[in-house]
Amino acid sequence: MSFPALVEPAAELSIDEVRRYSRHLIIPDVGMTGQKRLKNAKVLVIGAGGLGSPALLYLAAAGVGTLGIAEFDTVDESNLQRRVIHGVSDIDKPKGQSAKESIAEINPYVEVILHPERLDNDNVLDVFRGYDLIVDGTDNFATRYMVNDAAYLLKIPYVWGSIYRFDGRASVFAPMLGEDLPCYRCLYPEPPPPGMVPSCAEGGVLGVLCASIGAIRVNEAIKLITGIGDPIAGKLMIYDALEMEYRKLKVRKDPNCALCGEHATVTELIDYDAFCGAVSDEAAEAAAGSTISVTQLEHMLKERDNGERDFVLVDVREPNEAEINHIPGAVLIPKGDFLNGSALEQLPADKQIVMHCKTGVRSAETLAIVKGAGYADAVHVGGGVVAWVNQIDPSQPTY
Repeated sequence: MSFPALVEPAAELSIDEVRRYSRHLIIPDVGMTGQKRLKNAKVLVIGAGGLGSPALLYLAAAGVGTLGIAEFDTVDESNLQRRVIHGVSDIDKPKGQSAKESIAEINPYVEVILHPERLDNDNVLDVFRGYDLIVDGTDNFATRYMVNDAAYLLKIPYVWGSIYRFDGRASVFAPMLGEDLPCYRCLYPEPPPPGMVPSCAEGGVLGVLCASIGAIRVNEAIKLITGIGDPIAGKLMIYDALEMEYRKLKVRKDPNCALCGEHATVTELIDYDAFCGAVSDEAAEAAAGSTISVTQLEHMLKERDNGERDFVLVDVREPNEAEINHIPGAVLIPKGDFLNGSALEQLPADKQIVMHCKTGVRSAETLAIVKGAGYADAVHVGGGVVAWVNQIDPSQPTY
C-alpha cells in the first residue's frame, strides 16, 4: 500500500545540493521533487545508540533537511562496537553532540536539533511536535509504549526497530494514514513480564545487526517522506542474521486496541513504568527488606574469609557475562536454571543465599523464586556487579 508523501517539496535545491544528491536525482521515483521533499523533511531520531547511529548517518547523507536527536546519555567505550556515529575521541562526550558533529562532516546542509533530556510524560509531546516523522530505536518497553502513544496522539507516523543478539525487527506504525493500519499496541498489547526479556546490555547484540535494521528504517523513512514504494505499515519485518533470512508478517489492526481501537481506554499518556514494571510484583515484594548494598557484601565476604560467616554468593548472569567481570567468590547459576527449577537442587539448605546479577533486576526475580522455595533469609545485591565495579573494584571492565 502506497501513501501520499508526508512532506511538501522545498522551493529549490542549490547547485551544490544538486551535485551532492545527483545519484538520487537520476532515480525516476525520487527525482528532483523527491529530493526537495527530503530537504523539507523534519525527522526526529530517538537515541543516538546502536540503531540511531546508522539511521542518523544515512538520513543525513540522504539529505533530510532537519534532524532532531533525542539523546541524554554520554558515549562509553562499550558503545563503539555498534554505535558507528561515535569514535574514540568522543568517549565521555554527550552522544547527541557527538552525533551532531559527525553529521556536520557528512552533510553540512542538514540542520541538527538536539533534545538532550530524557524523554518522559512531561516533555515527550513538546519534543515530538513539529516533526513529520519519528524514527524510534529505544531499547526498553516503557519508552516504546510512550513513543507509540505520543506519536498516535499527535498523529505522527513513526518507524520502529528492535535488535537482540542476531535477531532484528522493524515496522512502520501509522494508524493516522489508514483506518486499517495498526499501532505498536496492536502488535504488543501487553509488555512481557518484567525480567523475562533481557535487554541488549544483558544479552548482547551483534554490532552489524544495527546497520541492517537501521538501513531498513531509513529506507522506510525515505519512502514515507517522498511518497514512493510500499512502506511496511501493517507488516513486521523479521531478520535472522545467523540464517541470513528475512520474513515479512502481516500485522492486523486490533479492534480492541487500548489506543487505536474502537473503544480506546488510553486517551492520554499513562504511567509507563508502572504499566511495564521494572520488576514483577513478586520480585519487588521479595526484595523489600532483603536487598543489601555492595558495601555490605564486601564486609560479608571479609567475614566469610575470616570464618565468621558462611553463605553462598550466586551470580545469576550468563556465563559470557561472568567472563567479562565478576564478584570474587561467586558461584555461577544462570537465571534460566531458576526458572526451570534445576537451580534449587544446587543450593545448600543450611546456608544463606546471596544473589547478584548485572544491575539487580534479574537477581530480584530469582530472589522471589528462592524465597518461595523456603530460603527465608535469602537476599540480593542492589546494583549488582555494576555497582561492585564502580564502588569496590574499578579495575574490572564494565559492559
